[in-house]
Amino acid sequence: MRDKHGLLTAPIAQVLFKMSLPNIVGIFTVLSYNLIDTFFISKLGTDALAAISFTFPVTLIMSSIAIGIGSGVSTNLGRLIGSGDTSQAKVFLHDALVLCFSIILVLAMIGFFTIEPLFKVLGATATNIELIKQYLHIWYFGAPILVVMMVANQGIRATGDTRSPALIMILSSVINVILDPVLIFGLGPFTELGIQGAAIATLIAWGIAFGFSNYILIVSKKLLGLTEFCLNRMRHNWARLAHIARPAALMNLINPLANTVLMAMLARFDHAAVAAFGAGIRIESLALIVVMALSSSLLPFISQNLGAGQPERARQAVKLAIKFIFIFQTVLYIPLFFSAKPIAEIFSSDPQVIKWLSFYVMVLPLAYGPLGIVILFANVLNAYHRPVSSLVINVSRLFLLMLPMAYLGAVVYGVHGLLLALPVTNILMGVACFVLSKRISSTSI
Repeated sequence: MRDKHGLLTAPIAQVLFKMSLPNIVGIFTVLSYNLIDTFFISKLGTDALAAISFTFPVTLIMSSIAIGIGSGVSTNLGRLIGSGDTSQAKVFLHDALVLCFSIILVLAMIGFFTIEPLFKVLGATATNIELIKQYLHIWYFGAPILVVMMVANQGIRATGDTRSPALIMILSSVINVILDPVLIFGLGPFTELGIQGAAIATLIAWGIAFGFSNYILIVSKKLLGLTEFCLNRMRHNWARLAHIARPAALMNLINPLANTVLMAMLARFDHAAVAAFGAGIRIESLALIVVMALSSSLLPFISQNLGAGQPERARQAVKLAIKFIFIFQTVLYIPLFFSAKPIAEIFSSDPQVIKWLSFYVMVLPLAYGPLGIVILFANVLNAYHRPVSSLVINVSRLFLLMLPMAYLGAVVYGVHGLLLALPVTNILMGVACFVLSKRISSTSI
């Protein structure tokens, strides 16, 4: 299996391109779950759109934990594969998935029974909460399936195979697209289920993706199978996983936490602004898809090369990725700026929601180049086994800069001021991360 996909020997740009292209498709399909749900749910009215926007930080928390654990799996698995130790890689992946399922199962149960008090604190109305319950009661049931599937796909990517996870997610997305309108609006013989139908459609799609991911790991890659129970071994592997996964998950968790605070600030001004912000976050995720795809490719690339004793090759990949992403995201701002209102009109017919969402799309993408550098560099630090440094960068961006500036902006200039604070923050942190990236090595930072 070692270097089957050329991570250790083929030209860097060629390898990253070949890995990132399927990643773009795969990540797009993952993001399409939220975008498709948002589009169809928006047809149910502003209350339904606001409700799904309120759930976004909570659902993102689970996804963030999956991303953190997935980073730990990809980093450790990549190094084991790069060093040629595939037998230990197989045991490590098994133990990681067991821990992953257990954690999410407990969190989903807690979340299920705390919906009403949580969303009251966040400023949701009684109407919002009733709709939120309909969606999250189903969503929480499927959360362990979602997270294990996401981590399993990261295990596949750690081998250098980004094509298989992309194909799995394409199939899953197609199923979701078909089932969403059928279950939400009750097409044909099906009963109209409203917002609950979106959750059921997504759950079915996740289940199918879960089956295919595990089939590839077990049958095709032979990286997963029944493993003898040994608590000491599992604790050892969990500790290795936690070294990366704990700060990486926390790093991803603070993003939805910050978004939750921002949403609570917006709720004091206008619930249409909450709906617009929720839709804007989903649009932003789509606009940053190339950043996420390249970050996902860099993680196994750097890990395998460090495991194989090739630190200079890893460093050159970092430099190349940062230059590319800054240019790409800066150029992308131009079409987004001129299509802001048409994009907003896709998600709502409410004039106030369109107003705020148009402003969001015109202003925030201006800083997506610097934000891309921040995202890349934070993921690179995980590959270098410096997850705490990665966490510090994100904490500084969100809690030392973004939230104080957003509060000040809200006080001075209302919703406009709050939204303007976000790109300013990303520009400042992008410059800082670019400077730090020049010092990256296997022994520094």
